[in-house]
Amino acid sequence: MQNAKVIDADGHVQDRDADIRACMEEPYCRRQGPLVAKDKWDSSLYGKLGKDVADVPTRLSDMDQEGIEVSVLFPTSAFGITQSPEKDYAGAFCRGYNDWIAGVCKQSSRLKGIGLVPFQDVPAAVAEVNRAITKLGLAGITIASFGLKDHLGAPIFWPIYEELERLNTPLLVHNSRQGPAGEIRFDTFLFAHTVARPFETMIDCAALIYGGVAEKFPKLRIAFRECGCGWVPYWMDRMDEEWEKRQCEAPLLKAKPSEYITQGNWFFAAEPAESTLPYVMDRIGDKKIIFASDYPHWDGMFPYVVSTIRERKDISEESKRKFLGENAKRLYGWD
Repeated sequence: MQNAKVIDADGHVQDRDADIRACMEEPYCRRQGPLVAKDKWDSSLYGKLGKDVADVPTRLSDMDQEGIEVSVLFPTSAFGITQSPEKDYAGAFCRGYNDWIAGVCKQSSRLKGIGLVPFQDVPAAVAEVNRAITKLGLAGITIASFGLKDHLGAPIFWPIYEELERLNTPLLVHNSRQGPAGEIRFDTFLFAHTVARPFETMIDCAALIYGGVAEKFPKLRIAFRECGCGWVPYWMDRMDEEWEKRQCEAPLLKAKPSEYITQGNWFFAAEPAESTLPYVMDRIGDKKIIFASDYPHWDGMFPYVVSTIRERKDISEESKRKFLGENAKRLYGWD
């Protein structure tokens, strides 16, 4: 186990406007103000939490300290592009971001970038999926659904999923700390962060199931991250119970919602110390759980994230090996 390759299926870059702006085309690079909607919360507690990582050598050194061989890099602020009502601009921003992250990953073969596409403009999104994967060599496409006018299971997005499936590339659902849409009762970051990610993610999971995406695109690999995996058994039971009485409202489904999760190409990121992890593995199998460090964000466990998993006594060594690396290879098609 100690010599097994560890793959961080969900690390992050600290994407800065200046870096992305330098990669955007005219006239969009001259946009005034922030490039995307900014978060109203300060997750760092005024600089007390998190780590500022401005260069690749620092990241690689930290990966060595954790024992991580490969890190898959997701955006941070750039997820806010889903809130833009300007289709042309959203496309330009995603192209600029993808060019930038591809440039970062060229500095080391241990870094794999994840791309963004403009879900606001589906034809442009399909074209960018193709460019990001076949031209830039990115490892997948991610989406934070907050701000979209349609749920992720809606047929309008199916051409995106068709192209991802054709290219053998995963869809990576990675929600922000905003949501559900219209919520105005949060009065602390603690409250918002506790609720927003899992609720928005459960919405996306139900949308993709009920919308028939798992049935329509059975080879498409889909992963959910940033809110642990303990919610999955509950949500499976909840969806099954609802579907049994209203199957007519999900006409594409040929099996129970839970069966698409347990038998399909769906993956879930777990927290290193999540107490329900053994139970979830028992319910959905240990081949569907992926390791995510969330480095260098404020709530990560650097430099103890890998060791926390390795020291657990309630998970078998075989399951740890799958969790820390093998499942990520399956998710990203690196087998």
